[in-house]
Amino acid sequence: MTTELRVLTPAEWDTFYASLERAFGVTESQEERELFRDLTEFDRTIGVWDGAGCVGTAGAFSFRMTVPGGASLPVAAVTMVSVAATHRRRGVLTTMMRRQLDDVRARGEAVAVLVASEPVIYGRFGYGVATCEMRAEIDTARVRLSVPDGTDDVRLRYAQVTDADVHRTCEEIYAAAVPGRPGMMARQPGWDRLQVLDPEKDREGATALQCVLAEDPDGTVLGFARFRVKPQWSAAGADGVVVLEDLEAVGPRAPQAAAALWRFLFDLDLTSKLVSVNRPCDDTWLHLVSDTRRSALVLRDALHVRLVDVGAALEARTYRTAVDVVFEVEDAFCPWNEGRWRLTGDAKGAVCERTTDPADVALSVRELGAAYLGGFSLAALAAAGRVRELREGAVAQAAAAFGSDVAPWLPHGF
Repeated sequence: MTTELRVLTPAEWDTFYASLERAFGVTESQEERELFRDLTEFDRTIGVWDGAGCVGTAGAFSFRMTVPGGASLPVAAVTMVSVAATHRRRGVLTTMMRRQLDDVRARGEAVAVLVASEPVIYGRFGYGVATCEMRAEIDTARVRLSVPDGTDDVRLRYAQVTDADVHRTCEEIYAAAVPGRPGMMARQPGWDRLQVLDPEKDREGATALQCVLAEDPDGTVLGFARFRVKPQWSAAGADGVVVLEDLEAVGPRAPQAAAALWRFLFDLDLTSKLVSVNRPCDDTWLHLVSDTRRSALVLRDALHVRLVDVGAALEARTYRTAVDVVFEVEDAFCPWNEGRWRLTGDAKGAVCERTTDPADVALSVRELGAAYLGGFSLAALAAAGRVRELREGAVAQAAAAFGSDVAPWLPHGF
């Protein structure tokens, strides 16, 4: 069989998307299909075709991601990657990854990111796991919250999810939160619709999406929570589940607003469990609960990061402590990154340039991507044998510099 890789045209989108659905074993609602068609960047979307059939899919969205120091970096958000079961082990995925990363480089984007359906796939293309998401199932019948002073002054009110003013307010709060945490994505036009997309097939017996706003007494909105309630009953009585979709609070009174929202979710009538599927691993509620053991915490890989231009990527962020280190970078899939790079920087900025000086630290681009947002330590990677120290003390210096005061997190799906 012969295959052809080409940029997707609007006329081919239905066939392309049907191939993607089949590969993932899902059937999207009409509303979801229409939204993703609207969001598709056709010049960044490719398909592999065998005759009239689409046997491979891949795309990218143009986003801006916060990096340590607060800068907003243009990134390629890789998505919709699939290979038909009939065409595995024929180089289809490698061909798409090759074409895609060449395109990312040509566009001048220093970093590509993705969320993997199967994490084992992407390491060989230079992606490293850079953030985690925390999942929890909190036994709210037994776990109690201890809230900070001033929480009782926060006023809560229900708001209509689909109300335009409410939606705009929630988006403004999200936008204000983005610069404060590495890994967060600035919302691009149209992507706000995804946050309130509420197909019945995805509710799994829960209510439609609900929203509560947290306000100061003067009416200033401090934060919001969007959630569902799944009613359940056992022989002992009501045993409902609260399913948290997203929660944000910003500003000087963010601790009180967040605590008020968490307390509200804990105390909902006829419920005994709060399920949260994606929160940062340093989330505030961890320090408010009486018992984390009864919160069933699970960490899972989230954002995978790939440095497409090592020099530009390392210059785009700042560093928590002063650093002057020469990296020997291995990158067989993007060989333009291979070789030695001297990184000098601090909290004010950085320079990363080619050098012939002796290397201090040797690692692959995969490990560099894992450490890029400050979520995983170069020292930990060295302890695992994934990073080699060539100058005594160099790993410790680099690890301290690459750290982040807050855990990187991706709340924005793509």
